[in-house]
Amino acid sequence: MGGLPPGGECALFNIHPMKRLRWQLVILLLTGTVVGVLLIVQQQQQGSSLLQANTPAPSTGGIYTEALIGSFKRLNPILDPYNPVDRDVDQLLFSSLVHFDERGLPHPDLAESWGYSQDGTLYNVSLRPGMVWHDGKPLTTEDVLFTIDLLKTKNTLIPDDISAFWTDVQVQRFSDTQLQFRLPEAFSPFLNYLSFKVLPKHKLANSSLDKLADASFNMEPVGSGPYHFDRLMVENNHIAGVVLDLFDKYYGKKPFIQKVVFRYYPDGKAAFAAYQAGEVQGISQVTIDVLPAALKEPNLAIFSGRLPSLTMIYLNLNNPEVPFFKDADFRRALLMSINRQMIINNVFHGQGEIANGPIMPGTWAYYDGLQPINYDLDGAHAALDAAGYKVSSDAGGLAMKDGTPIKIQLLYPDDAQHQAIAKIVKNGWEALGIKVELDAKPYATVLADRLEQRVYQAALVEVDYSNSPDPDPYSFWDQAQASSGQNYSQWENKTASEYLEQARVVNNLDDRSRYYRNFQVLFAKDLPALPLFYPMYTYGVDREIHGVQMGPLFNTSDRLNNLPDWYLVANRKPDKNATSTANP
Repeated sequence: MGGLPPGGECALFNIHPMKRLRWQLVILLLTGTVVGVLLIVQQQQQGSSLLQANTPAPSTGGIYTEALIGSFKRLNPILDPYNPVDRDVDQLLFSSLVHFDERGLPHPDLAESWGYSQDGTLYNVSLRPGMVWHDGKPLTTEDVLFTIDLLKTKNTLIPDDISAFWTDVQVQRFSDTQLQFRLPEAFSPFLNYLSFKVLPKHKLANSSLDKLADASFNMEPVGSGPYHFDRLMVENNHIAGVVLDLFDKYYGKKPFIQKVVFRYYPDGKAAFAAYQAGEVQGISQVTIDVLPAALKEPNLAIFSGRLPSLTMIYLNLNNPEVPFFKDADFRRALLMSINRQMIINNVFHGQGEIANGPIMPGTWAYYDGLQPINYDLDGAHAALDAAGYKVSSDAGGLAMKDGTPIKIQLLYPDDAQHQAIAKIVKNGWEALGIKVELDAKPYATVLADRLEQRVYQAALVEVDYSNSPDPDPYSFWDQAQASSGQNYSQWENKTASEYLEQARVVNNLDDRSRYYRNFQVLFAKDLPALPLFYPMYTYGVDREIHGVQMGPLFNTSDRLNNLPDWYLVANRKPDKNATSTANP
């Protein structure tokens, strides 16, 4: 693709700054957030035939109370990225121009429709007419421009990458419902960046961004979502919860449930105890330590969804200390020798999904025709033997064709879970005759001092895809990013790079799907890194709440996306304790 500057330093939309933020490496495995699919199927199938034969009619009204694990800080979507429990509440209070479904496809929200120019540099967006804020004031393009101006501001509250992105996008307002975005270059994942929550200008226009963190608005927010803020629940001088009420003038589908109450608990055990005591009807996260007991609760339905994260092993293809990494057959044998199901079973109690590549399964960009690489020690031995690698007594193990012993240093974050994974990987590689040294380092060292500096051999990491429904894996695998970007494996495959570059400048979804399919085929053939598994998220809701569904997640708040479809069974007597706590 034309316009790629030399040396890996790329202009806007060739390596997008916000993608660095959204696709940053996360060297922190999620403890207790996942659940085995077989367990979920077993739990959900109980009584399914009866429900299909006698499905109750939805009942308007009622109260749903959910336990959140964490504490209240501020109800402001610009300030909630680092506090998931605030983001959960904001999910129901505020709205975006565009929202994405579980397959990563965009859908109208505040925006009624949008279109783009043939060259992909202009996007025209039309808002729904007649929308209002929770206080009854009109919601217009003025509010969208106001929010974007906040995002442009260089301030510690706004990540530099986000402010740089919006600074380079020109926005023109034509009317209360019409506006246009002009991009410096075609960039097909642009709709990703219209998923920010819009703030009301009339409530915040007189507050500088420096004062936004302490604004009274954060304690009494005004949004445009399906529920409006009612009040805070205060117990012993601490905020114990938030009460939301149905917004009658919501522009979208009106929910059945009248009130939603979020209560805060310090950990998973306390949240589960609250459910058992009848204080709540839902648990935002069923952690591993309470999962066995939760599965035994007859009235607690357990749901699971794939998290936007991939655990993988980067291989430094340009490190002269490990020249065998340049051999695709050798890399494939390394993956074949790793018992990934053992990792999922032993480290995560069976709660994960084996990964086949760098694009999330179930999304529009995923190619399901990839041939999985299964655990096969005999096959790995045979592949190495056919490629000329032999076990040598002189080398004390597996050796290269010239007799040089094969040794690998595996870098990993210094915590118990990563150590457990690394040991299973080591056992598999040592079964091939490879000498393996484990190298545990703090997260900051792994990322900043080793990966970014390309000073490593193999590294066990997690890639975080949070809030990135559009895959756009350019930053991680394009050859232009090998020297200074996030292509830490330094994979230089010209054809794969051309597919990635084309996929981010064309807007036709069929064309983009084809480019990403071709990229995934080449990735699976070359294996510049070794994909291990995807973690999963576990959610619990009492069976008296019907209509609950949860698919793959792009952030954990997405579990609430279909809450407007939830309802309580008509004429069922509510638990007295649950009712009393929901109406403090």
